[in-house]
Amino acid sequence: MKITFLGTGTSQGVPVIGCQCQVCTSIDFRDARLRSSIHIKTNDNLSIVIDSGPDFRQQMLKNRINTLDAIVYTHEHKDHVSGLDDIRPYNYLQQKPMDVYAHNRVIEQLKIDFAYAFSEKKYPGVPEINLFEIENKSFWVGQTNFLPIEVMHYKLPVFGYRIGDFTYITDCNFISDVEYSKIEGTKVLVINGLQHEPHLSHFTFAEALALVHKLKPERAFFTHISHKLGRQADLEKQLPTWIRLAYDGLQIEV
Repeated sequence: MKITFLGTGTSQGVPVIGCQCQVCTSIDFRDARLRSSIHIKTNDNLSIVIDSGPDFRQQMLKNRINTLDAIVYTHEHKDHVSGLDDIRPYNYLQQKPMDVYAHNRVIEQLKIDFAYAFSEKKYPGVPEINLFEIENKSFWVGQTNFLPIEVMHYKLPVFGYRIGDFTYITDCNFISDVEYSKIEGTKVLVINGLQHEPHLSHFTFAEALALVHKLKPERAFFTHISHKLGRQADLEKQLPTWIRLAYDGLQIEV
């Protein structure tokens, strides 16, 4: 299974035009962070994306992802869903609706945000979508099993996912003991580490680091990184080699 990090950033701390912070002026390509999303090429050759934020179109073009079989959503916030309209080229090229997997609460929000795609009398060319409602129990996309991990994003339940030995969690600041047990034994962990300062709904860098050391995966990557966290090169000097910051375009085999 191949994982591509389409985006590792966040709407939190996005700089204004003309910002002169160290990240915005960095010439290191790893410091250019679009909104968080990953692409999964499964062992049965399916193409799946987790979340389609505002940068979705740019990310898919940049990474030359020419086919897409499904989108799996973590939650309904706009920085994770607002790019859904841009599935239309895939509808056209593949001549089929896009399979979308999401919690019922997320589905209801999608029907509000993209009402034109779900109306009885659809305008020609609107996104074509097959909705699949998921709960906090495992489900299959093709031959790939997804195990939801329900974490808390302040007061909002959000799904992370374990796929075999790979676990992806974003937008989180609390994990219950029951859900924590689902992560144990994972070999590759991706977790959000927003910034150094305390935050209402996200793990800080130190909190994420403590969680990684507790779980002890073989490899760990931080994502959902704000510009406030600092430059990649500076941060990785503080980390052991098995813990890295993910960056846009990074590919790993799991």
